[in-house]
Amino acid sequence: MEVNLKCAYCKFKYCYKGVKDQKVLPDFCPMKNEAETIESTVKLYNKEKVGKLYIQSTINEREGYEVVRGKLIPVRPRVLELIEFNRKMGYKKIGLAFCIGLSDEASRVSKVLEERGFKVYSVCCKCGSIDKTVLGVPEKYKLRHDGFEAGCNPILQATLLNKARTDLNVIVGLCIGHDILFTEHSEAPVTTLIVKDRFTGHNPVIALYTSYHKHMLK
Repeated sequence: MEVNLKCAYCKFKYCYKGVKDQKVLPDFCPMKNEAETIESTVKLYNKEKVGKLYIQSTINEREGYEVVRGKLIPVRPRVLELIEFNRKMGYKKIGLAFCIGLSDEASRVSKVLEERGFKVYSVCCKCGSIDKTVLGVPEKYKLRHDGFEAGCNPILQATLLNKARTDLNVIVGLCIGHDILFTEHSEAPVTTLIVKDRFTGHNPVIALYTSYHKHMLK
């Protein structure tokens, strides 16, 4: 039986409001169709490793807000949330897998983490200096066609950070696809600090909001 998951189109988000009345839930709602699945996944949070990570991330979420005049106001950016999460989890060795196009950002992140006592291992996407054709990319898909062009090497990035035995690996602007390969081959858990979007200055959500960018999605 095909699973019909369309939460993005639910206008009322009944789950957030604690409403579980089957009569009002939309036909695609998992709370109507996947009760057994929901119950079985709840049990997974009782596992020590999962439970610790989940509880600390929830605490981190709460501490990212202050109550001002009865409203929750965010008080810190994601990079500080990353730092506090690392501390809560007891992570000491942090890996940075970064795109060469975000070298400046990677150096800034590395410095911020090191200043707060973390040991940082950073690996550039072009590490290994392997030509794209050696990695199986046809010549016509190179950005330039006048000789050597280093290919991104996310599997090497993951392998080197595995050798460093990092506690957590952080993605800083890896390309779509490369980030998937990196995550797949990383032995440490992975989070993303910066998402690459060449066109919007690494702010991909803006393309969903502004008319200037939205026309490109039609």
